[in-house]
Amino acid sequence: MIGDMRTAALVGRDGSIDWFCAPRFDSGACFSALLGDRDNGRWKIAPRRAAQVRRHYRRGGLVLETRFENQDGVVAIVDFMPVDEAQSSIVRMVIGREGRVAMESELVIRFDYGVSVPWVTRVDRETLTAVAGPSMLVLRTPVNMRGEDMHTVGRFTVKKGQTIPFVLSYSPSHLMPPAPGDAREQLKRTEAFWHDWAWRCNVKGKWSGHVRRSLVTLKGLSFRPTGGIVAAPTTSLPESLGGLRNWDYRFCWLRDAAFTLLALLNAGYSEEADDWQNWLLRAVAGSPDQVQIMYGVAGERDLAERELDWLAGYAGSRPVRVGNAASRQTQLDIYGELADVLEHAHRGGLAPAPRRNELRIAFLAHLEKIWRLPDYGIWEIRGEPQHFVHSKVMAWVAFDRAARAPATAKALRDRWKKIAAEIHADICAKGVDAARGCFVQAYGSTRMDAALLMLPIVGFLPPTDKRIKATVAQIEKHLLAGGLLLRYETASGIDGLPPGEGLFLPCSFWLVDIYVLMGRRRQAVRLFERLLKCRNDVGLLSEEYDPRTRRLLGNFPQAFSHVALVNSALCLLHATRVKERPHLQQRHQKSTAPVKGTIE
Repeated sequence: MIGDMRTAALVGRDGSIDWFCAPRFDSGACFSALLGDRDNGRWKIAPRRAAQVRRHYRRGGLVLETRFENQDGVVAIVDFMPVDEAQSSIVRMVIGREGRVAMESELVIRFDYGVSVPWVTRVDRETLTAVAGPSMLVLRTPVNMRGEDMHTVGRFTVKKGQTIPFVLSYSPSHLMPPAPGDAREQLKRTEAFWHDWAWRCNVKGKWSGHVRRSLVTLKGLSFRPTGGIVAAPTTSLPESLGGLRNWDYRFCWLRDAAFTLLALLNAGYSEEADDWQNWLLRAVAGSPDQVQIMYGVAGERDLAERELDWLAGYAGSRPVRVGNAASRQTQLDIYGELADVLEHAHRGGLAPAPRRNELRIAFLAHLEKIWRLPDYGIWEIRGEPQHFVHSKVMAWVAFDRAARAPATAKALRDRWKKIAAEIHADICAKGVDAARGCFVQAYGSTRMDAALLMLPIVGFLPPTDKRIKATVAQIEKHLLAGGLLLRYETASGIDGLPPGEGLFLPCSFWLVDIYVLMGRRRQAVRLFERLLKCRNDVGLLSEEYDPRTRRLLGNFPQAFSHVALVNSALCLLHATRVKERPHLQQRHQKSTAPVKGTIE
């Protein structure tokens, strides 16, 4: 991934940019080959002869260097998006390292997710424009580019010491093309920005480099104008190859909020944490019964889902979807996430967001009315609503955290404490399998769910409780496969979809945290190291992983996976250095529920 904190592009090892949306993460793609073929749009620059490939991020940022070596010589392509310009651009610098290498650039622009063929016009010897409807891309390069079968192609040779730039800039079509920039200066400024940002990270010691890479990825997924953070820059990358589990993740989920805030605060990025907090509270502003589980990058609420039937899908995985119908689901856990964000923001020293206490009171009044109802749960099932245990626990979190808020009237805090105790007792009575002594996915179910790992992390019960120990053991028994965790048992049909998906990386990181809480540090380290090996060659993770084929699955790169990596690394580092584990205590809260009858 390369990006400029407005949008992002995905660059393949073959030198092809197969996914790029402009001007925002959630805009229509002008390169959609990732979900179709080259005629749906891509931009490939590569040697004309086969070559060995190695690549890395330069200076720890989001400037990607891909090195091609063949019998003719060595060439590097440096890809980046300048971070300080009014409109997004992709800059590609072809640099000769050894010999003379014959190269080819093939540019195929297809706006509107691979369907709209633009008018391509030559402005001068080094400038082309491509226009379709409201969008325009402007290509500037000294290479002679010409049209061939609706593609724009250029063939050239680069020799040692030579640098040939290509700059592709987005602009609304009714405006004049943006002024040309100096690619070398743009590279210098962009590298400096990412290097300086990455080294603000205050995490030291083992795994600190992995933490920085994940934080830079998270920063690249943030939308600078508003502070929102998208779950991923892609849509419809499948959770199971050839399957139907293909969703649009180019939006901001409330569920990610508390984990993200923790990661940013604990790594020293208080400004970014504050931006995220403020985006969150602006997005949910309004009537509590209208709160959504996700929003657009500027807080948009209309995320209507539709299918793009002209795209064949990644590896034939259809349908390809844009928008997300789950945005209209009721999911009780988001109220707990909101409460946790407010708690962490306060404890992290962030300035109070406008109307923060008023918001808490209004949301809890609504939650008091609905917490007994079934919902669609953390995994956003497309089946019938259930009484999910994780959802009820997060409703408990909402009242539990509020009951300890210092700036609230005692009468309200007493009321919230009483409701928290009621929810706690309800879960312990209805959410436990009596035969096995463990918590289960939903009331009346015998199925397991990796989301139950959150119970000790949020302080619902201590990790020493026998029900928690039994739950962890049953999760290991039923959901652990290939060394990593499944989210839940998809064969149950509870989600209304065909069974089968990859192993879920964030849940596997939660298991690392649980092992630390339970004093099983050796297992925690072993699992964490196993998870690090799931990353691709430049340190990026998607949502899921297939250990059989050793490939990542789902939208990519995935913010939730990288946030979980950061928090697990911090958890392990703090557990090593400080006996009382201060990082975990930020989510591992002491319960306000009465001991009698609930905690054994």
